[in-house]
Amino acid sequence: MEVLKDIVSKIFNITKDRISDDLSRENTEEWDSFNHLLLINAVESELQIKFSMAEVEAVKNFKLLREITERVSVHSSQRSGIG
Repeated sequence: MEVLKDIVSKIFNITKDRISDDLSRENTEEWDSFNHLLLINAVESELQIKFSMAEVEAVKNFKLLREITERVSVHSSQRSGIG
């Protein structure tokens, strides 16, 4: 999802070429608790989805962000009758 890379790049103020599945809280100084909440909010707003608290806590790297976002997006579109 290119839109996720756009959001991560903007929130963490990093270039897109730094963003891979391995990008995580542990290896990215910019990924602090405050920016984590900004990231979740931005993804929810941009994609018109809502994460559960468990999903918010589970996002520990870009790969998990991508996978959880895809899963939530599918469930959201099914509930709304889209797709």
